[in-house]
Amino acid sequence: MKRLFPMALLPILLGGCATTMPADVTSLADPAESTATNASQTYRSPVAGYVHREPVGPKRWVPLNDAQSPAKGGAS
Repeated sequence: MKRLFPMALLPILLGGCATTMPADVTSLADPAESTATNASQTYRSPVAGYVHREPVGPKRWVPLNDAQSPAKGGAS
């Protein structure tokens, strides 16, 4: 810990000896004078594609499994 403190203090002390000031931080361009075009954005409802679905009772899984199986002959 005693060795770490001087190493952390060193950049602060050397930074005070800098001969030039850092450059001003400014934005790249003024947004008010922007020439970039923006495609028109229209409002889209977040529930536009909603389809109401009612819950259904359980069904047998065997016919569904047979319909989705790659082959009727056997397992892979």
